[in-house]
Amino acid sequence: MTKIALITGGSRGLGKNTALAMAKQGIDVVLTYQSKQADAQAVVDEIVALGRKAVALQLDVAQVRTFDAFAQTLQQALQTHFQAEKFDFLVNNAGTGLTAPFAETTEQIFDDMVNIHLKSTFFVTQKLLPLINDGGRIINISSGLARFALPGYSAYAAMKGGIEVLTRYMAKELGARQIAVNTVAPGAIETDFGQGLVRDNKEVNAYIASQTALGRVGVPDDIGPMIASLLSENNRWVNAQRIEVSGGMLI
Repeated sequence: MTKIALITGGSRGLGKNTALAMAKQGIDVVLTYQSKQADAQAVVDEIVALGRKAVALQLDVAQVRTFDAFAQTLQQALQTHFQAEKFDFLVNNAGTGLTAPFAETTEQIFDDMVNIHLKSTFFVTQKLLPLINDGGRIINISSGLARFALPGYSAYAAMKGGIEVLTRYMAKELGARQIAVNTVAPGAIETDFGQGLVRDNKEVNAYIASQTALGRVGVPDDIGPMIASLLSENNRWVNAQRIEVSGGMLI
């Protein structure tokens, strides 16, 4: 039976790459977007061209009050587009980066990071639990910055550290339903994340490459296929783990 994955923030960057990697492995996809509907539809079209089913749904992960309505919309979409009542894989990927020195991080910046990353991962998953099949999988996206420290990311990295702890608790409490929960922590990747700093700033790119054992900065194709492979039956016994995918950055 065909599996169905839900990827939050699937219209661009690592989310898009993950959606396409899953489609190539024969998985149907629901992806969410915040505002860029055309970009999300373009990803859907790419997935359909690969022979899989896909649909894009609007979701602002910073707005917890909308999650009940989103769950209802998702349930309807599963029935309409996939003739299914539930889905199998949840990838909590949506997020953004706000960079500021610790001494200059405002309460608003901190609260934004809480809402977009930590609070959303907690409550999106909670609201969608009734729609996840027993034996399903959840992947929460963290960051290499939860292990190593670079100036300017204290609030962002603190949320990712929280996600890593949350992952272990999810794995413990959802184990009775045979739902495995893991964290994937990418290193620095060439995307538009953080205004494209890693991708577009040659000095930053060169510095990161110099601090990475494999001698280069990561690209989306280093991450999406890894996430897709983690969801395969070959990895069904991997649970409650933090898996960093950084090429050996700052080791």
